Amino acid sequence: MTAGAVGAGLRSERAPVYVGAAGIVLGALSFWVTLPPVTARYPAWPIVLGAAAAAAGAFAAWRGARRVGISAITVGVLGAALGILATHSSVSNLVQVFTWSSLLASMFVFATPLTYAAIGGMVSERSGVVNIGLEGMMLMGAFWGIYGAEKTGSWVLGVLIGMLAGGLLAVIHAYFSIHLRADQIVSGMGMNFLAVGITGYFFVQLYHGENVGANVPRIPDLNLHIKDVYFLGPTFGHLNLMIWIGFLVVALSYVVVFKTPVGLRIRSCGEHPRAADTVGINVYAVRYGAVITSGLLAAAGGAYLSVGFVGTFNENMTAGRGFIALAAMIFGNWRPFGAFGAALLFGFSAALAFKMQVYDASLPGIAVLINILPYVLTLIAVAGVIGRSTPPAADGRPYKKQ
Repeated sequence: MTAGAVGAGLRSERAPVYVGAAGIVLGALSFWVTLPPVTARYPAWPIVLGAAAAAAGAFAAWRGARRVGISAITVGVLGAALGILATHSSVSNLVQVFTWSSLLASMFVFATPLTYAAIGGMVSERSGVVNIGLEGMMLMGAFWGIYGAEKTGSWVLGVLIGMLAGGLLAVIHAYFSIHLRADQIVSGMGMNFLAVGITGYFFVQLYHGENVGANVPRIPDLNLHIKDVYFLGPTFGHLNLMIWIGFLVVALSYVVVFKTPVGLRIRSCGEHPRAADTVGINVYAVRYGAVITSGLLAAAGGAYLSVGFVGTFNENMTAGRGFIALAAMIFGNWRPFGAFGAALLFGFSAALAFKMQVYDASLPGIAVLINILPYVLTLIAVAGVIGRSTPPAADGRPYKKQ
């Protein structure tokens, strides 16, 4: 068989996948054309595009590309339904919700705490220790970060104090998981409950259960001189400093974990700790360092939430973000950029839910309903991806030195 015939055969096998991918794009377009700046007002547009997407998906599934085909059908039906709903909404409401520069800027705001925690979870699990306690470490960072900022008069010291609190909780989790070889899931959940108790107790003792004062130093926004640049100015011109640091953390974590000897040691302890121990790597020390790093990063995300975003503290204010960060890490296949992309997806859904409050007057409760979207996406991510993603081989397995 000639090389040309082989190439033709491969292209023929990939054709259904390409058709299914085109169907997904058409499904997304069926909703997008009804939104600003296009704002098509006729239901025929989303119906035609959605039907074309579903047809492409059916063809792909029939030709063997079932996963992409079913995805195209789902996106087509959902896009057409949402598009029809959008045509019945007023243009002014659509503009308020779907001003894309504002929506994307809000996406970065909501995704940032998830990004820090997801990267922290990735570092821990790459070393072989499951850290379900990210939620508690974020909560510790949120409370002690705002407390430190208020008492020291410096947001920098506040963030550092919050990170230290999260790191101390991570030390406890590391001791139980690594030294005592306890069940890591149980230990992590214990850290979550411990954080709720600690922050709740001190919140009542120090602030009598009321909001922290308004004079707390806030993490500043980084104002770039691009405010007049179309789209880029409103999107990136006034982002918080911690958001930009989060971008740096994602890139730096990739370099450290996948391009340096330190990262090789971390990954070796998560894949084959016995072999790592044989060549002289201290598995316990590496795992301790990775878990503590995960606690510091998760707490930094919590500190951003209280010191940078909200400017105050409320009991249990992380509201499950640590678990969403775990889902983002799994969705991203334990890789920094994948986890960051998943965090952006969850952040976009949270930003959309926030913007949808404009419809509360005409559709009471719609914003509350949309608020469950990040959690639904979390369930879909874990249920749909966890069976096909590949965690480190020794993830969650205690190691006993011979």
